[in-house]
Amino acid sequence: MFYLFLYPWADEVPLFNVFRYLSFRTIYAVVTAFVIAFAFAPILTRRLQRLGFTESIRDDGPERHIVKSGTPTMGGILIVGAVVCSTLLWADLRNPYIWLALFTMIGFGALGILDDYRKGGQRANHELTIMPKLMIQLLLASVIGIALYFLPAYSTSLNVPFFKTFSPDLGWFYIPFAILVIVGASNAVNLTDGLDGLAIGPVMVATVAYTIVVYVSGHVGFAEYLLIPYVEGSGELAVFTGAMFGASLAFLWFNTYPASIFMGDAGSLPLGSALGLVAIVSKHELLLMLVGGVFVIEAVSVIFQVASYKARGKRMFLMAPLHHHFELKGWEEPKIVIRLWIIAIFFALLSLSTLKLR
Repeated sequence: MFYLFLYPWADEVPLFNVFRYLSFRTIYAVVTAFVIAFAFAPILTRRLQRLGFTESIRDDGPERHIVKSGTPTMGGILIVGAVVCSTLLWADLRNPYIWLALFTMIGFGALGILDDYRKGGQRANHELTIMPKLMIQLLLASVIGIALYFLPAYSTSLNVPFFKTFSPDLGWFYIPFAILVIVGASNAVNLTDGLDGLAIGPVMVATVAYTIVVYVSGHVGFAEYLLIPYVEGSGELAVFTGAMFGASLAFLWFNTYPASIFMGDAGSLPLGSALGLVAIVSKHELLLMLVGGVFVIEAVSVIFQVASYKARGKRMFLMAPLHHHFELKGWEEPKIVIRLWIIAIFFALLSLSTLKLR
């Protein structure tokens, strides 16, 4: 909004010329999202507490989680609201990728809010079952995948890390592939959100990594130098990922151990799907498995646990996802969270190195 309304006046007011710089708008998208989320977090926490939208701890979960019962949830509303407002203020709203990113954030956020609403207060244990929830996710992701497929000049080629020339064209198969990436990322982040600050930390790390990725993929000079696909207009998504980082950073202030508010599905679903969308637009879809390595590990641990129990009648872990396994091994919650953050940073650094290793 600022870009559209103020930059055209740069000739009359030289100060407005700063709005042409993507780096400037990205930094202030971070700041704006942080301020919005930080300012409204206490208000939202008290309102959710009064309305009875608090965490209900399952009987089959770790015993130490009982003390978390009654903590306000649905804090993802704060993140989604801050990201949307900040993006609308600082992004170039003529860019179609920005609107796809906002659609993703709002659509999956609405699904998460619906599920959290049905779980909260007197509606406890009435959350959406797996199939309806998955069908809505697939529907939303299908809209995004089809929209990308029909965007002019958008390539359906798949960029493979470490390879300069190997870029298979998926054609219309790119649509189901995009759906898989978005839905998979959304649910992976959702599975990781089980300890105070656990999910939001790796999300922040991933957004920083993809801010760099979309910036270079949207810059013709950097893209040619690094031998990565140039996607015209994708750099504008740096404003969106910057807003994600700022909102997540503010949320972490209140979500760190012991958490005063949980993000719930209202936060984990839109954050995960947004990361998937950014990975797709930047043509670094496969890189998401490395950038979001912690999310992949958590999701795979659940898959292995279920497969092992069905095939052998034995569980591979004490409890899945993996962070619960370490809890039952006696690790303190902050130790688990910080160590997984360290792993997330390691994966992010490794993933960024692939931009040059080709």
